[in-house]
Amino acid sequence: MSDASKSPSGTDHQEDGKQPAIMSLIALGIVYGDIGTSPLYALRECFHEDHALEVSSFNILGILSLVFWALILVISIKYLIFILRADNDGEGGILALTSLVTSLKNPSGKGSALIVAMGLMGASLLYADGMITPSISVLSAVEGIEVATPALQPYVQIITIGILIGLFLFQSRGTAGVGLIFGPIMLVWFMTIAGMGVAQIIEKPEVLAALNPLHGMHFLLGNGFGGFLALGTVFLVVTGGEALYADIGHFGTQPIRIGWYSLVLPSLLLNYFGQGALLLGDPSDVVNPFYRMAPGWALYPLVILATAATVIASQAVITGAFSLTLQAMQFGICPRLTIRHTSHEQAGQVYLPAVNWMLMLACIGLVLGFETSSNLAAAYGVAITITMVITSILFFFLVRKRWNWSLSAAVTLSGLFLLVDLSFLGANLPKVTHGGWFPLVVAGVAYLLMSTWMAGRRLLAERLNENSVPIELFLADLMNQSPIRVPGLAVFLTGNPIGTPPALRHNVTHNKVLHETVVLLTVTTADVPHVRVARRSQIEEIGEGVYRVSLTYGFMDTPNIPLALLTIHDERLDFSQLDVSFFVGREDLLATDRPGIAIWRERLFAWMTRNSQRATDYFHLPPEQVVEVGGQIEL
Repeated sequence: MSDASKSPSGTDHQEDGKQPAIMSLIALGIVYGDIGTSPLYALRECFHEDHALEVSSFNILGILSLVFWALILVISIKYLIFILRADNDGEGGILALTSLVTSLKNPSGKGSALIVAMGLMGASLLYADGMITPSISVLSAVEGIEVATPALQPYVQIITIGILIGLFLFQSRGTAGVGLIFGPIMLVWFMTIAGMGVAQIIEKPEVLAALNPLHGMHFLLGNGFGGFLALGTVFLVVTGGEALYADIGHFGTQPIRIGWYSLVLPSLLLNYFGQGALLLGDPSDVVNPFYRMAPGWALYPLVILATAATVIASQAVITGAFSLTLQAMQFGICPRLTIRHTSHEQAGQVYLPAVNWMLMLACIGLVLGFETSSNLAAAYGVAITITMVITSILFFFLVRKRWNWSLSAAVTLSGLFLLVDLSFLGANLPKVTHGGWFPLVVAGVAYLLMSTWMAGRRLLAERLNENSVPIELFLADLMNQSPIRVPGLAVFLTGNPIGTPPALRHNVTHNKVLHETVVLLTVTTADVPHVRVARRSQIEEIGEGVYRVSLTYGFMDTPNIPLALLTIHDERLDFSQLDVSFFVGREDLLATDRPGIAIWRERLFAWMTRNSQRATDYFHLPPEQVVEVGGQIEL
């Protein structure tokens, strides 16, 4: 197994005794839900009336050829062979890739700032995808009812919204238990769609001629600009590629590759070619070729199975949004939000209420606003194509800076990826006026919030440092005044390990006392997913009973300060005693016209700060041992 499939501790993902085949089965329900449910609508949309493509043998074979080579080039080669190697100590995803190229927390220089900006935009676009994917997937599955019983057509939206509401309400319970059955259900799904395709291909074996790339080239040349625009819907077959990369931390690369090459890819191709064979026999089936492939007796069971598959796909996207937000919070590019852990065994099983309800309301609004999956398809793809372009650009910097590839090799491979990605992006741009504006607006808002939070935190640190006095000077001056020392251990949380925490100054000024033991605690996040407990803490004695302690977490770790302090074995510091007090600063931020950032962004940052999760809750501090010290700071 490659290094990319190893956990941060350096042990293999199979250390629990699970074989790659078992891990591949489990991964089916998490990794391939999005791309695995694309046959419900992808090929149908290629012949949608907006494209004015005739359902002819020439066009059917041309579209199928483009579908085949898109899956090969984008998923099988770009992601499965190359991008999956770009793991950050076992973790993947756009933020993990960005942190590999440059520091997300402390970018230096214009080049690094630009890379961070691209990483933020890629993450922002994934939130838009997290809203559209559940909507279009569940809606397209439920629309199968129209094929079985046209009289139920008016109830499609109501049923879809009911399923989505139930899905989001379930999130607070966690998915650890239900996740065990996701894999087998998706296995049944892929075997079913493969069987459906085989039955049609047997009837029209000439459809296999589409494997020849010349059919795709002739299609593009023969249809001109209309053929180019059709790439925008062909792209629907590869949505979900980013999920493969983001989930390597859960499964490793080998199970993901095994699942793709042995089951998912063959099943998808058989189904797409089966739909093409169906259309060769009866072009009128283009209204819904997926469900028209099924015999009448199987329609209702197929609708149920498809709905289950799309719910699983939606679940994976929602869980991905939770994980992405958790990473963003650790990197300091997102305000602290309320986090609830839904599993005692798996640290990654988290539930974020704010993100959950935002996604639910957006999904309901999309179903009501766009009404059909065909209308939603016009909004789908824009966000993911831009994300894939960003991934290819970041990959270029990675192979140059970290893998030390030659410039010619880096440009050749990344250029090939970019050529394909930019072609899909160009074909998707006309969708902007037909609904594609929605993911761009969502991404724009998310980017604005995250970039403002980053800029605001830097400005706040500057303002705090302006009046900060080095702790050594503060102590020297304080000791000359012979302060009253009181029993106990006081922990002062600070973002500046060198300066004197404002909470400490306020405590001495107003309470006129200094604890016998004082700890200046700094919590930082490394550009790696996990930091071992043995390497998490560092202690430095300053003098006069004052110590500087630094706790370092990975961007996939959950900060728990009391637990981390208990792992420190140092005779000078006993954090197990009951009289440990935690002093936390709670600043009231005031927007001013001082040089820094625009005043409206200062106000936005101040608003986000007021509404972010309290440090007490985020760091799991015991409330009865916390003292909050407030103050006003002019930005």
